[in-house]
Amino acid sequence: MRLNLKATALSAAMLLSTVWPALADTITLKDVTGRDVEVSVPVKHVILGEGRQIYFLAALNKENPFEQVVGWRDDLPKADPETYAAYLAKYPEIAKLPTFGGMKDGTFDIEQAVALKPDVILMNVDAKTATEEAGYIEKLGKIGIPLVYVDFREKPMENTEPSMRIMGKLMAKEQLAEDFIKFRSDSIVRVTEVLAKANPQKPVVFVERAGGYSDDCCMSFGNENFGKMVEIAGGINMAKDIIPGTFGTVNPEQIIASNPEQVIITGGMWDAFVPGGDWVGVGYGADINEARAKLEKLTERPAFTGVKAVKDRQVHAIWHQFYNNPYQFVAIQEIAKWLHPELFQDLDPEATFKELHERFLPLDYKPGYFVSLKDE
Repeated sequence: MRLNLKATALSAAMLLSTVWPALADTITLKDVTGRDVEVSVPVKHVILGEGRQIYFLAALNKENPFEQVVGWRDDLPKADPETYAAYLAKYPEIAKLPTFGGMKDGTFDIEQAVALKPDVILMNVDAKTATEEAGYIEKLGKIGIPLVYVDFREKPMENTEPSMRIMGKLMAKEQLAEDFIKFRSDSIVRVTEVLAKANPQKPVVFVERAGGYSDDCCMSFGNENFGKMVEIAGGINMAKDIIPGTFGTVNPEQIIASNPEQVIITGGMWDAFVPGGDWVGVGYGADINEARAKLEKLTERPAFTGVKAVKDRQVHAIWHQFYNNPYQFVAIQEIAKWLHPELFQDLDPEATFKELHERFLPLDYKPGYFVSLKDE
């Protein structure tokens, strides 16, 4: 949709002056890009620049995480349909929430956003370049709509805690945010303390991002996101020195030459994107037997010919969306248990995830997020 931005700004400014109340409790917070942003808190009307931002918003509003949401991007039903269905069953009103396209693909409707009168627009930091090129921050700023960047994807091990603190300030739930951060930190320490004491030999691990999503092989992670999780969990990320950024690709020859001892493939229910694809359908309430069969099929690709991990059945699948929310500590625990089972016999990642749901999240926990060929 092409917009007359001058007209949009003028009409929005008029709307702002006649409908919106004066800012009451204004604070200045620093978002994850280092920008100082003035926001009136607690925010009452929020636009989520990505639907999966509900993962962290939910941790701060167990009763109704959609209470302040006036619009959101349309990705959650496609990227994580099981979680969306669970939220829809509990909060049927979300079916009527206005939806947006993405900032990066140029389908975000700024005129629609202005009409919803948000107190803040949340954007993931990966949309920063597109947002700046479109001049949206300045245009929105002129009519009193702040835009705040958070990050749980590009550098989640660095930015999860500050992003949760930003959300705590916006929602006026700073203590709850700190409670979540402590739970997350304590859960990671249960892994790192054991590893520091035992100092075990670290296996080489290949993490395939969204294996089976396409016929191409193979997307992976550099020294962040799942790549960093592997390192924290006591492994060596095979692609660490191959991929310079967070995301990238390795070729089959590099996998065979590296001969990883462990393979971890991220998966999800992606029928909306790739109907009937070879992806491994792990996630909320997933069918583990079906997921294991699809995981087995992925090991038959040329990239895994003769690889030690396949011979030893050390091939695992994990919920892809751990890469884009503050629950990564559960993934770290599960990966540590796969890599060093002798050290973590008493560690129960499922129990950790269940406790997270019981303490912070609106949904009842359902297993289905992990599967391994070694568990047959």
